[in-house]
Amino acid sequence: MAAALRAVVLSGSGRSLLTPPKTIPTARASMSFASLSRGRKVALSTLGVLAAGGASLALALHHSVKASELELHPPSYPWSHGGMLSSLDHASVRRGYQVYKQVCAACHSMEYLAFRNLVGVSHTEAEVKALAEEVEVVDGPDDNGEMFTRPGKLSDYFPKPYPNPEAARVANNGALPPDLSYIVNARHGGEDYVFSLLTGYCDPPAGVSLLEDVYYNPYFPGQAIGMAPPIYNEVLEYDDGTPATMSQVAKDVCTFLRWAAEPEHDQRKRMGLKLIMGSAILVPLVYYLKRHRWSVLKSRKIAYRPPK
Repeated sequence: MAAALRAVVLSGSGRSLLTPPKTIPTARASMSFASLSRGRKVALSTLGVLAAGGASLALALHHSVKASELELHPPSYPWSHGGMLSSLDHASVRRGYQVYKQVCAACHSMEYLAFRNLVGVSHTEAEVKALAEEVEVVDGPDDNGEMFTRPGKLSDYFPKPYPNPEAARVANNGALPPDLSYIVNARHGGEDYVFSLLTGYCDPPAGVSLLEDVYYNPYFPGQAIGMAPPIYNEVLEYDDGTPATMSQVAKDVCTFLRWAAEPEHDQRKRMGLKLIMGSAILVPLVYYLKRHRWSVLKSRKIAYRPPK
């Protein structure tokens, strides 16, 4: 058996079986831009330019000027109540209520605010009673089952300008004036947005057309607002003699709306001040107890010695 295997290995056929087969070389197709003909180079270059131009045109059309891109973000104004421990300007709140009563109440409601909420904030109780009595409130039914009207009381809420939302839309060309009770908290930017909206009316830029009875305001989403400019210089006369400029009127009504949306504003900051003053006394005391009194207990070692 061994002799036969040796004979096969020494022969040519055995050697061919033991040696690996040689690979057959194949021609590789190599193609580059330089190796192309002149006509193909021109065709590919033209195709690339057209593709790049089409992509650029599509991107430019996608980022074309839209009405939403003309919207401005309201700047941050230095409100007197903006500090951590700053309270509201209650004289401004009083003037702001006058602005709401004489200007805003014709279209906007404040259904979550009652006359009693003004007592001790901007008016005295006698003044608020006089303001409430100026309003005729439908009440009832009486003993005969009929509705009647009476002068307003402290417990009555601010009167609504329209009986229902449908009547409000009909009177304002389809637009529904929002309720102003929490409008400052309901809009991004708070009083900064409301102030910018009230003072930001201007002529539309070139290329922007508006419908009839629609006004341009860059701070309003969409820039087309159905509310006419509500305030202007000397739109009313303040009871305290403050000059009623546009900025002053907008500032006062924004301060009033901040109080309406957050009537606990001053109380919250007052409690925060009390907490800071209490912490200034309590924290050093707790640190002293932790550092000196409790150190004796924390460093004590209890050793167990079993009885012998």
